[in-house]
Amino acid sequence: MTATAEASEATGHAERPGRVETDGDIDTARGVEAAGHTRPASGNLPRPYQSYVYAYPHKTAYRPLPERPALRDLWRAEPKGALSLYLHIPFCEVRCGFCNLFTRIGAPDELTSRYLDALERQAVAVREALGDGPDVRFANAAFGGGTPTFLDADELARLCDIAELRTGADLRAVPLSVETSPATATADRLAVLAERGTTRLSIGVQSFVDAEARAAVRPQRRADVEAALTRIRDTDIPVLNIDLIYGIGGQTPASWRVSLDAALAWRPEELYLYPLYVRPLTGLGRGAAPLTDGAWDQQRLRLYRQGRDHLLEHGYEQVSMRMFRRADAPAQGPDDHACQTDGMIGLGCGARSYTSSLHYSFEYAVDMREIRAIIDGYTATTSEEFARARHGRRVDGREARRRHLLQSLLQAGGMAVADYRVRFGADPFADFPAELGLFAARGWLEPYAYGPGARLRLTAEGLAHSDALGPELFSPEVRAAMAAYEPR
Repeated sequence: MTATAEASEATGHAERPGRVETDGDIDTARGVEAAGHTRPASGNLPRPYQSYVYAYPHKTAYRPLPERPALRDLWRAEPKGALSLYLHIPFCEVRCGFCNLFTRIGAPDELTSRYLDALERQAVAVREALGDGPDVRFANAAFGGGTPTFLDADELARLCDIAELRTGADLRAVPLSVETSPATATADRLAVLAERGTTRLSIGVQSFVDAEARAAVRPQRRADVEAALTRIRDTDIPVLNIDLIYGIGGQTPASWRVSLDAALAWRPEELYLYPLYVRPLTGLGRGAAPLTDGAWDQQRLRLYRQGRDHLLEHGYEQVSMRMFRRADAPAQGPDDHACQTDGMIGLGCGARSYTSSLHYSFEYAVDMREIRAIIDGYTATTSEEFARARHGRRVDGREARRRHLLQSLLQAGGMAVADYRVRFGADPFADFPAELGLFAARGWLEPYAYGPGARLRLTAEGLAHSDALGPELFSPEVRAAMAAYEPR
């Protein structure tokens, strides 16, 4: 689970200049998607861990687009001055037990070369659809997966060439975030990434306790993790992010503290704390949950609060439920992309793209056999086919309002009410009286004061319940589409 994963594909900003969690596809968090609501844990409160909402609508609400619209038509009238670029590499050396991202283990028969060939064809087709005018500019970029550093050093250099030469992104002039793993963070790969302008490297550690890593079906040793972190710190990449997971079977407050302190010893500029989810078709999903539902919820809430408080005491600021940033961390560079209003270009078979009216991607799957078939189909896709959207969901004005509110409210800084009014000509309380009234009644919203600087902001408990709050902002139509999705 990393902060730039498909699940995090949202590599942009919630509001200029506040950061959004990256991970996509930015497609960019791992193993945390869900379709709708689950039963309440107690009283009138829903269960706190339902769905990690990294983008809206979720891919399980996408459907085949029978008209297959041309990308040139989709992007013709779109603002293109602050686009976000995401390149998806769907390969890993192993698949962790919690992972339900679009990725496969290994790449036989020169599959990585064929995949990069297809990625280049897609990049050319997309750039032609965007046009060559001076109004086309990329404000940030991210490589996610999978594990981009599964590629060797030469292949990583080619990946950068595709981003720069085929799409026109200036990787040395914009923030560039890349995911890695302990096993693939080798010196030669890191040297390529540093030389090509990477400003942020995100490494999925999950736990510094070897027994917990094994329980999460993540084969690694702490010594190897520490060696990888040493190599990363030896580069000139300014921002290091470390991912940790809480709620692993056998994890205790004491062992959680071990991982937190081990991570803090490296003074990472960012830390992401993820709750463990167990989803269908994953390794852990084939077994039982570590605890009963209610007990597991309470364990994760306790560990979340412990981790949050520990990081705040050590000079970190909370950006969202998951993201914590060191108060003195350097800026990664200019980035004026706003995920609510600016477009996303996703390249690769697990990446999503979005315009103001259509979100689109390739098919979504979790089962390994299905993923292999989709990757094989992607590598055989022609330039003409890449020039059309094939799978997605239309986003009308009402859904755009939900998306703006959701992606802003889940950030610790909240949403500027004036920005919402300027964009939609309405007050968020008028548009969403039931949802916002419910959040306020639960103590999840800070008291609201009208005025020029008014912001809708979550309380500490609201942030803690982000994975329950987010799904309650899904529209009935999106919720129904997600519920009708058949896992594959």
